[in-house]
Amino acid sequence: MTRPALTQAEYLAEVERLAREVRSAALVEGWLTYGNDPEGATVLQRAVNELARTLRHHHFPGDGCVEEELPLIDLVGVVIIRPGVMPSARDETYEQACLRIGVEPREEGWALWNTWGKAQDRITMVVSAVDTTVGLLANWSRGVDVSPVRPLPSQIALIRQGWSGPMTLSPRAVKRTGLLDSA
Repeated sequence: MTRPALTQAEYLAEVERLAREVRSAALVEGWLTYGNDPEGATVLQRAVNELARTLRHHHFPGDGCVEEELPLIDLVGVVIIRPGVMPSARDETYEQACLRIGVEPREEGWALWNTWGKAQDRITMVVSAVDTTVGLLANWSRGVDVSPVRPLPSQIALIRQGWSGPMTLSPRAVKRTGLLDSA
């Protein structure tokens, strides 16, 4: 029996799935490392370690891989608002949401990052890092728990008390809340 023809996206998803299996096998065998390869690593082990480092997550601007020395920010969840593309549970236009939040509408939209303040207060950072947020969501949709680097002050339009919603929860937040334990 012949296999059905795969689309390019299906083929790439299958290659990624198989690569993750290779990575998992190396982890079970106890020699996988995301850091520098050990001195005695074989050519195959070095290749699998490099594969694992690449597979760690879908890369995006501000993912912390290039900017390794910058601090990451722990997010409970995110919301993206854009002209003409609002979360389905919001009963307002983009312009109305911007007015309510207190920011000027931008063609690129805004990302709302829900996190914690210094005293563990719930806060929302309204940031211009929409592309970073799209990258986060691409990872989170695969169950890959990644955090972005702390935004630059120029990327933060304002910080509000409380969390904005409805939000897409990070995998870490889903684990903390136990939402999937009963599934």
